[in-house]
Amino acid sequence: MDVIFSYAGIIASVWIVIGIYIASRFYPNYSHLKQFCSELGAFDSPTQKLSPAINNYPLGALLVVFGYYLIIAFQAHLPTVAIGVMVIVHGICTWVCGFFPMDADAYTQYPSKSCKIHSWSGLIMLVSFIIAPLIVAFSSYYPLPLRVFSVVCVLGCFYFSYRLAKAFKIKTVPGLHQRLSYGFQILWLFVYSLCVVAKA
Repeated sequence: MDVIFSYAGIIASVWIVIGIYIASRFYPNYSHLKQFCSELGAFDSPTQKLSPAINNYPLGALLVVFGYYLIIAFQAHLPTVAIGVMVIVHGICTWVCGFFPMDADAYTQYPSKSCKIHSWSGLIMLVSFIIAPLIVAFSSYYPLPLRVFSVVCVLGCFYFSYRLAKAFKIKTVPGLHQRLSYGFQILWLFVYSLCVVAKA
C-alpha cells in the first residue's frame, strides 16, 4: 500500500492538467489565456459543480495521501517530513478552494466571503509549494540536480507570479501567467515525486 501511496504525487501532477482540460471543454468560449483556472468552478459558471468534482476534491485527496506517505516513509528525516506537511497543506487548501468558489467576475471590487476564503487558500497553496522546493534546495540529503531544479522552479514561479500580477492589472492574459506560475510548482511536484518513487 505504501508503494501505491508513493505514486500519488505523480498522479496528481498529471491529473490536474487533464482535469482542467476536461472541465474547460464544458465551459463555452472558455479562454485558458485570459481566464483563471478557478473560474471553471466560479459562482454561476457552466462548470461550477463539475470542476471541483473532477479537480479539487480528487486532487486534494491525492496530495494528502502523498504528503502522508512522505511523513511516514521518511519520518527519520525532518526536512522530508516538513515537505510532507507542506504537501498536505496544499491538498487541504485545494479542497477549500473547491468548496468555496470565487466570484463570477474575477475583477470585482467587492469580493464575496467565499471568494475571499478561496483567495486566501490559493495564497497558502502558493506559499506551501514555495517552501517545499526550498527545503529540497537547502538540504544536502537530496541530489544536487534536484536541488538546482527546485531553485529553478521557485524562480520560475516567482517570475510568472509577477507577470500574472501585471497582466491582471491591465486585464490582458492573466490566465496564461497563472498556468505558467503554477505549472512550475506542478512540474516540481512531478519531478520530486519521481525521485521519491525511485527511492521507494
